[in-house]
Amino acid sequence: MNLSQLKPPPGQKHAPKRVGRGMGSGHGKTAGRGTKGQKSISGFRQMRGFEGGQMPYHRRLPKRGFTNIFKKQYAIVNVGRLDQLEGDTFTPEILLERRVIRKLGDGLKVLGGGDLTRPIHVRAHLFSKSALEKIQAAGGTAEVIDAGRT
Repeated sequence: MNLSQLKPPPGQKHAPKRVGRGMGSGHGKTAGRGTKGQKSISGFRQMRGFEGGQMPYHRRLPKRGFTNIFKKQYAIVNVGRLDQLEGDTFTPEILLERRVIRKLGDGLKVLGGGDLTRPIHVRAHLFSKSALEKIQAAGGTAEVIDAGRT
């Protein structure tokens, strides 16, 4: 393949519309903007969401509730997923390294989804009640990491 001979398929490229170039062009005089009105004026720019003076949609809709700015975002992992991984010790750093979790956020939370068939040692910031029960029933240990000393 020679890069200097590449060209787009036929019909893909079109010549730009040349407006305001005389009456014979079909786009002369007002250049396709019509006559009068704010949209015909040079430099016109409509604000986002403007609906011709009608109350904009984003202002008509009711706003309810609020966003909690103090909400904690935990990386979550199920015990079933930990059972599939090799090794018997799991920490947030190991799970990040193995790409089981993408980012840690405010910490790691272990949930009780799936089955656990072997004893494992897990260090995490939070455990669900069912995850704790499954880890201890399999003979493993669950260690809570203090958020201050991660």
